[in-house]
Amino acid sequence: MVNAYLGLGSNIGDRETQLEEAIRILDNKEGIQVAQTSPIYETDPVGYTDQPQFLNQCIEVQTVLPPSDLLKACLDTEQQLHRVRDIRWGPRTLDVDILIYGNLTVEQDDLIIPHPRMLERAFVLIPLNDIASDVIEPQSHKKISQLVKTDDTVKQYQSDV
Repeated sequence: MVNAYLGLGSNIGDRETQLEEAIRILDNKEGIQVAQTSPIYETDPVGYTDQPQFLNQCIEVQTVLPPSDLLKACLDTEQQLHRVRDIRWGPRTLDVDILIYGNLTVEQDDLIIPHPRMLERAFVLIPLNDIASDVIEPQSHKKISQLVKTDDTVKQYQSDV
């Protein structure tokens, strides 16, 4: 079993429910077990900014799947929740990114691990720090807790329910 960390984001439709559904779908896939979930954070969009705010969350999964199969499971989960890829960094029902996969570094055309922009994004590092503060990021060789910075634009989400 390998511990992997995934970043989830949603900004179209019932964002909170879509994150919950994504976790359920991933946990029900053969070879994947969800071990931990971070709190949910509400954040401004990055890149293409003319869109609604995102809900972001990180999860830890334990998996026997190799990275390429874990990617397929993530993409399949996005598809099940009606992800459409029209605009780069555009609105989406669900985005699932592999952030860290054990201590592995992968550089392929369709998969880069650790996630190439993870260290630039507070909306990834803040929830990741909630569940993986002592995990070593494979390229910097630093703990997540050493890499995370405070960011007032990343606010813990309070559900209306």
